[in-house]
Amino acid sequence: MGVGGRCVWVEACALPVLLWFLHCSVCLLQMFWILLSDGESIGNCPFSQRLFMILWLKGVIFNVTTVDLKRKPADLQALAPGVNPPFVTFNGEVKVDVNKIEEFLEEKLTPPRYPRLAPRHPEANSAGIDVFAKFSAYVKNHRKDTNQALVKSLRRLDDFLRTPLPDEIDGDATGDLPESTRSFLDGSELSLADCNLLPKLHILKFRFTEWGTHIPAEMTGLWRYLNSAYKREEFTNTCPADREIEFAYLDVAKRIK
Repeated sequence: MGVGGRCVWVEACALPVLLWFLHCSVCLLQMFWILLSDGESIGNCPFSQRLFMILWLKGVIFNVTTVDLKRKPADLQALAPGVNPPFVTFNGEVKVDVNKIEEFLEEKLTPPRYPRLAPRHPEANSAGIDVFAKFSAYVKNHRKDTNQALVKSLRRLDDFLRTPLPDEIDGDATGDLPESTRSFLDGSELSLADCNLLPKLHILKFRFTEWGTHIPAEMTGLWRYLNSAYKREEFTNTCPADREIEFAYLDVAKRIK
């Protein structure tokens, strides 16, 4: 697995970690990512997927290899003691905060060589910001109030996706504003905001289906968004295997049954 360069896979046991070698003109960046189960499939970690999508969209060259976390090398333990992936190193400095890593990548990988991924519309950054928190609350306690809170959060996201952005509005038009037709939060292309939200929505959508629940069909903006995302390889090729999501929520599934 990789983008723009050769990928090298090294066989590993369970609970490996990914070393991502990002080759830039001025630096060597390493990203570490925990995988699960078979040592090959992408693990259920929306934060790791977020960073993977950013690297893919930036179009950088990087290689991927795996290291058995049960036999974690001493130098890796010394690098970030007590820290779980994802994290990166740059010029010997360890960066462990996902938001800071995102800022770093956007700051260092700039046009014209690399595309700008920051949203043009600031409101895109906060769209759906509480959806996963509401989903997690519902997962922990399947009550009517937690379900209502989750649905309310999804409706707010749907409303945002159905409302046209300023550059979609014809200043000379009269009457009611038409519904937005954009594919993603910030427009027709994926942005940093999508890299943050989509991995979480994928988990939510998958778990809903497994639990016999579905995102309401009338949320047309949200469904347009998801359908657009599943057409993009930067998203689909970085999603975790279904069995990894099933494993992560196994206890919840048993409680529901």
